[in-house]
Amino acid sequence: MFERFTTSARDVVRGAVKYADDNGGGTGGGTVGEAELLLALLDRTGTPAADVLTALGAAGRRAAIERDLAAVRRRGGISAEDAKALAGLGIDVEEVVARVEGAHGAGALAGPAVPPRRRGRPLRRPFTREAKSVLERSLRMSVGRGDKHIGDEHLLLALTARPGLAAHVLADHGVTYIQVEQALATHRAKAG
Repeated sequence: MFERFTTSARDVVRGAVKYADDNGGGTGGGTVGEAELLLALLDRTGTPAADVLTALGAAGRRAAIERDLAAVRRRGGISAEDAKALAGLGIDVEEVVARVEGAHGAGALAGPAVPPRRRGRPLRRPFTREAKSVLERSLRMSVGRGDKHIGDEHLLLALTARPGLAAHVLADHGVTYIQVEQALATHRAKAG
């Protein structure tokens, strides 16, 4: 599958691995997940995905998106929307997180913060099930669109196509699958 990735898409994957190596750029965990893929996409410039993220205003809100990713991770994967829904049932997610952290330490729900090591060197960063699903979905989207390659735009589409950490955070910032599709169509019309 990776032989079909464009240079830009490969750079996104490499960037995601780097975020995991750096302990997720604030997202923690030491694994490559949706958050790391999204942060690596936000690093891109001059690519279809970068142009779409800029057009939709997400590129200018990178710091806020990064904070929101870290907050969702701190809450054990519960999105802001889910927290609001639980609040409607009388469950204060922030109170639950505070109690868990009080008993087990800061970031207790975020998962392991220290990446595994072997003889002083970090192991190859594992991809989460969700990140693998994004990569597989990007292939299906590329094929479905009749493209012969997998570009960073396919990774962005795959991140927003199904509910997940990245899709929820992007939606909180006004970036949805439909908007990405429309912006890509506009981008292709201008480029073609």
